Amino acid sequence: MRAFWLIFLLCLANVLSAQVITIKSQENNRPLEFVNIITPDLSQTTTTNAEGQAEIYEFTGAEVIHISLIGYNTLKTSYRELEGMEFRVSLIPSVFYLDQVVVSASRWSQASREVPLKVASISQGQVILHNPQTAADLLNLSGQVFIQKSQQGGGSPMIRGFAANRLLIAVDGVRMNNAIFRSGNLQNVISLDPFAIEQAEVVFGSGSVIYGSDAIGGVMSFYTLAPEHSTFEKTLVSGNVTTRFASANGEKTGHLNLNIGGKKWASLTSFSYTDFSDLRVGKNGPDDYLRDAYVIRQGQEDIVVPNEDPRLQQPTGYAQGSLMQKISYRPNGHWDLTYGFQCSGTTDFDRYDRLILFRNGEPRSAEWYYGPQVWMMNNLRLRNYRATRAYDQFTVIAAHQNFRESRHDRNFNEVILRNRVEKVSAYSLNLDLKKTLREGQTLFYGAEAILNDVHSEGTDKNILTQGETPGAPRYPMASWASYAAYLTWQRELSKKVSLQAGARYNQYLLEADFDTTFYPLPFTTARINKGALTSSAGIIFNPTEDWRIRAMASTGFRAPNVDDLGKVFDSEPGSVVVPNPKLKAEYAYNFELGFTRTCGETFEIDVFPFFTYLQNAMVRREATLNGLDSIPYDGVMSRVLSIQNAAFARVWGIQADFELLITPQLEWSSTFNYQKGVEELDNGELSPLRHASPWFGTTQLAWTGQKWTATLYAQFSGAVTYDNLAEEERGKPYLYALDTNGNPWSPAWHTLNFKMRYQLNHHFRVSGGIENITNQRYRPYSSGLAAPGTNFIVALEYQF
Repeated sequence: MRAFWLIFLLCLANVLSAQVITIKSQENNRPLEFVNIITPDLSQTTTTNAEGQAEIYEFTGAEVIHISLIGYNTLKTSYRELEGMEFRVSLIPSVFYLDQVVVSASRWSQASREVPLKVASISQGQVILHNPQTAADLLNLSGQVFIQKSQQGGGSPMIRGFAANRLLIAVDGVRMNNAIFRSGNLQNVISLDPFAIEQAEVVFGSGSVIYGSDAIGGVMSFYTLAPEHSTFEKTLVSGNVTTRFASANGEKTGHLNLNIGGKKWASLTSFSYTDFSDLRVGKNGPDDYLRDAYVIRQGQEDIVVPNEDPRLQQPTGYAQGSLMQKISYRPNGHWDLTYGFQCSGTTDFDRYDRLILFRNGEPRSAEWYYGPQVWMMNNLRLRNYRATRAYDQFTVIAAHQNFRESRHDRNFNEVILRNRVEKVSAYSLNLDLKKTLREGQTLFYGAEAILNDVHSEGTDKNILTQGETPGAPRYPMASWASYAAYLTWQRELSKKVSLQAGARYNQYLLEADFDTTFYPLPFTTARINKGALTSSAGIIFNPTEDWRIRAMASTGFRAPNVDDLGKVFDSEPGSVVVPNPKLKAEYAYNFELGFTRTCGETFEIDVFPFFTYLQNAMVRREATLNGLDSIPYDGVMSRVLSIQNAAFARVWGIQADFELLITPQLEWSSTFNYQKGVEELDNGELSPLRHASPWFGTTQLAWTGQKWTATLYAQFSGAVTYDNLAEEERGKPYLYALDTNGNPWSPAWHTLNFKMRYQLNHHFRVSGGIENITNQRYRPYSSGLAAPGTNFIVALEYQF
């Protein structure tokens, strides 16, 4: 009899355990908290906990059950159907977002309707569906960031006519820009691992009030995965393993992340490794982008050999590994302490745009490559959620970053390999506070301290004898510091009108010590200690439920850094840039309007015209060194240039996007970006602005089902004729196609693409697609690398 009752109780326990439902996001397989589970007559209701679980024993036999959560499609099902699914449910993210939650505009979570700036978000679901190979490709998913590439190991964003050190990158609230971020194209964003990014946001226009120097054209904020805690005594263990292959560059990728969470402690580990082969271009397009020949070393000389496959861009392959470890401690509901470690490193990767440059019928360079690009960050974040007189919430972030990069080049049939190595140690401390006042007022305020130490060295190596001698460093030994305080005030005047205003004061300091061994500079030290004041003011007006009008005026600045003040380098063949210790900050004045029209929950359109004026712009201008307008550099008599506050620039344009929900599962959306800019030349004439990209955008049809997600989309870009080409770009004809007059220009291009994702079961997911279906051969504006031809992608993911 005891055996009977024991068996009965075990069976009963099994039945009861089967009546606990587990609800996760189809997007990333994470548990969903606060999911509402109800019957139509409201006789039975319950809500999931932090592990996405809820008891539904009382729903037994229910014919209709609604499972809903904001941001996800509501699931209508029955108890019997839930039994068939083993009480495991995956909710599908809504394909239509009328009101997103954004963080980067104020460093605190806000509804997008409360932000006067334009902000674009990229979700983890988009990343999983599109499989971007690098973080630069991830930014391209927004359809509102133009990406330039000089080599496969790169990706330099352009936003509203600005690029490089006039844009700011932030990772988990920490400034990534350092003292040697240059005005030319930057590839630092590829140090971030797309697999480890939970969400990315792009703030358009000046963000200097919140982020300080460099945030002139926009801010790109990346938020990495966070450790998940368990709400029960049982330890929560989850993660995934992913492998991926792409045909255009033979990509082979492996990724693993593992989360172990208890009530108070949680750990997240993420690791990725990717190997890229040489990149193959498309079949249909200008022959100017083909790689007909390349250089090899044979014996003791360099020779040019024909390329057996001109569509293969040799050499462009490289590999990259990324590691992230986070540990979270939550002693109670008021405190959250998280330590994060991130590290990324590449192999050597060739600078392809320099290897396709010929001089007098011969390649200029036999070798030109970047050494391993290494980035490491230690990040300690403390958060407190408790209302006091001074704040409701505060965050303190202390971070240390190490950057290492190097350049290695050797002229054709010469034996000296020039090696230049740069290291930067960056320390930062941020304090951000939020306080809600009476009468619908909120204050966001804080302080920031930053210190960068720059170390640079150079060596010249004889590749025949292997002997090394000291070489001229790229930068002086230097330090760069910034200290700032900011305040943003937000007030809701009525249900229809809200205001936002803010200001920031920044004190920046730079100290540099120059080695005059290699260049006879007329000075040995340089010191800068100056202040900068920036401000912003915006209004949001909602005349009806269907209309939202936003207006924003703001100022931004960029303080001169070590790259601006102190470097010696060849900007182009026959020119050399020398230090200028008299630089001061450049300022931008930004104005924009935003018009948003919605029709119920099925249609939304945004239109944002904007205008930016850049004053005291730091640009390259002719100069002298000890009275000489030309000096020998790397064996070539080169004219002397320096970075000077000697110009202005104007940028204007419009950004537009719309979303149309055709059915609950089918959405049509498009983005369009037009920007036009001019900059002042040294002779006083105006030239098209170098970083003002041609018009570009995307249009797509996206379908989301219970197991299937698919999108058919087109990407497009306009042409840049020779007359509209920036003066600096006209001097680089090897980057462009040639028109009928033999002048360089950038032809228009478009691609057709298809991506899909299928959830095989609770553990396995497959995704992939075809990029550039029509096999177009094109090179995005200002790029040295042509884009991939038809590219087949397949990825398999196991979730546990």
